[in-house]
Amino acid sequence: MVTQEVHARLRSEWEKVLVGQEQALDLLYIALLVGGHVLIEGVPGTAKTLMAKTLARLIRGEFKRVQFTPDLMPSDITGTTVFDLQSSEFRLKPGPVFTNVLLADEVNRAPAKTQSALLEAMEERQVTIDGEPRRLPRLFITLATENPIEYEGTYPLPEAQLDRFLFRLTIPYMAQEQETELLMRYHRGFDARNLNAAGLEPVVEEARLRECVREVGQVTVEPVLARYITSITHATRRAPDLALGASPRASVALLLAARAVAAVDGRPYVQPDDVKYIAPFVLAHRVILRPEAQFDGLSSEDAVKAVLASVEVPR
Repeated sequence: MVTQEVHARLRSEWEKVLVGQEQALDLLYIALLVGGHVLIEGVPGTAKTLMAKTLARLIRGEFKRVQFTPDLMPSDITGTTVFDLQSSEFRLKPGPVFTNVLLADEVNRAPAKTQSALLEAMEERQVTIDGEPRRLPRLFITLATENPIEYEGTYPLPEAQLDRFLFRLTIPYMAQEQETELLMRYHRGFDARNLNAAGLEPVVEEARLRECVREVGQVTVEPVLARYITSITHATRRAPDLALGASPRASVALLLAARAVAAVDGRPYVQPDDVKYIAPFVLAHRVILRPEAQFDGLSSEDAVKAVLASVEVPR
């Protein structure tokens, strides 16, 4: 399958730059295939920005980064119209959202109006400038980062905005062996600011990526597996550790992501393991723990895994 072939080539190039982040590539690739966006969490210095830059280069896409701050205005993202003295007309000065890969760095530091502008771009693939809608590029993905250790001066993302992210990806510290390999790469001259010197080659263009998207759309899902997906999301709504379960949008996201997992694995059909593998990434940020579960040290990922264990797997 074309999707599987492209994935293998992406991984080969990805590993020239990033150490021990194969799963991150898998999830970013799946998000591209289903038109989703990804929320990336991790402490500073875990290569979140480098991932976004590498992805943009691999798909021959344009990359732009916005550092979110409390004084960031919606027009700083969307752009604005300016008066052209030569033509005596207003013309659009596009903002950084007009790109293929947008890195919204520390997205929870921006106020509500700015987050709303980003939300429109993510959901509608457009922005509104001076009351006029402006379409974004057909290939558009937002990678938003959050810093999990500094909450002072932040604006927590509301549930409605979290629900728009296909995945939440947590970047942990790398193993010592991987970190040692990273140091040796820098010793040999690797420079994260110069991907050309790393020998990173573009792998797939937009037309080829659309071919992969069509292939994913042809992956079959049996009714029993659709029932399995809804059994999982309905179980989150009854789970004793959760105050808020997953929405119907989460069920749709789980279906689409499972189809992409199957295509990446080279199969034209979804199997239960595809759903079980991808479910924690799709659901964990869409549910809310009860306070008593938080006091017990439970995470939303733990709660989702408990739900998966409680739902009967179709045979």
